[in-house]
Amino acid sequence: MRPEHQKQEHTSSYYAASVNEVTDYPELEGAKSVDICVVGAGFTGVATALTLAERGFSVALIEANRIGWGASGRNGGQIINGMSGLAKLRKKHGDGIADMLWDLRWRGNEIIYDRIEKYGIQCDVKSGYVEVAPKPKQTAWFEEYAEERERHNFPYKYEIWDREETCSALGTEAFHGGFACFRDGHVHPLNLCIGEARAAHELGVQIFEQSPVVSIEHGKRPKVRTANGYVEADSVVLAGNAYSRLEPKHLSNLVFPAGSYIIATEPLPDDVVNEINPRDVAVCDVNEVVDYYRLSADKRLLYGGACNYSGRDPANIKSYILPRMLKVYPQLENVRIDYEWGGRIGVVLNRVIAAGRINNNVYYSHGYSGHGVCATHVMGEIMADAVSGTMERYDLFAGLEHMRVPGTQWIGNQLIALGMLFYKMKDRL
Repeated sequence: MRPEHQKQEHTSSYYAASVNEVTDYPELEGAKSVDICVVGAGFTGVATALTLAERGFSVALIEANRIGWGASGRNGGQIINGMSGLAKLRKKHGDGIADMLWDLRWRGNEIIYDRIEKYGIQCDVKSGYVEVAPKPKQTAWFEEYAEERERHNFPYKYEIWDREETCSALGTEAFHGGFACFRDGHVHPLNLCIGEARAAHELGVQIFEQSPVVSIEHGKRPKVRTANGYVEADSVVLAGNAYSRLEPKHLSNLVFPAGSYIIATEPLPDDVVNEINPRDVAVCDVNEVVDYYRLSADKRLLYGGACNYSGRDPANIKSYILPRMLKVYPQLENVRIDYEWGGRIGVVLNRVIAAGRINNNVYYSHGYSGHGVCATHVMGEIMADAVSGTMERYDLFAGLEHMRVPGTQWIGNQLIALGMLFYKMKDRL
């Protein structure tokens, strides 16, 4: 096991600095026996554990570091409908699953909003998300978005913004139009993840932090071992995403880590906030390699993007991201940057979530390809369905063949980086 995955505290992000609760669940020691053992306490693992606990299962949740330590606690905080690869699932399984895919597309939003209300999770949730077009020809897509919602009698508010309205609403000349959806929104992701873990714990889930898993012994009741103990369970769910190193025989070179980076400004004065984002919406462009931003609860601009697929981190995150922010908002040139951080997202070559099982009772769900906040909650529910015997939605993903790149993970990352270079050039044309 690589040293970087052993017992680390949270990265120095704005989210970690503004967390509601510093978690301190015990390390795993000795032998435990439960119905289900979940490995990885990001959104997938926490959502799976909470769903199972709500259904009456006994659950152990094991985390190598802290709740939400990886991408779940570091991301852009955008609650965006959908998950990558749905079109490929429809192509494989046929048009008969179209309604099921539409429901899957929005299920993550439903789970998140419902749990925030049900469990009283304080995580700065706000409604409103806008996709923006850096190039004029991209605005044509927004009519398609609206037509799709009309066909499904979509009950929530959405709007198409022309260039003038987009410039006025976002205080920038960088975009030629936008599509606003108010069923989507934004949230403090680490506080959401910790709040859901707390809800799961109160329902009886045994949570263990600072407990890296060293091996899994397969069998009728697999044993998940750490340095100081083990959990025996009827089924195991692996939810490590980009940080998972377990089961290399079955899972190596399916998911490749890509770097994603964010900066956070100092709190902005009201006149600046009213200029650049008076409606307090989350924003993401529609390029293949996206930039995204939003305001935090204390009115910092959190700006991220320029995802790095090579496996190499930039020498300086601020220097990497700040020019992109200033291209959109040159008026923020003299604003102080208080936080800069990055992390890993799990990318799959065909952009479809890699879900399946090993030896009938060890399940996995990895590779959200940057669409994680909502998709992880959907897959948590699907994993809970599968381990309890309901396979309909699980089979959509498990039946899909994934390409495994021969050789090292480094080779895979370079192939992905080469492919994304094409899309970066396409974005610039």
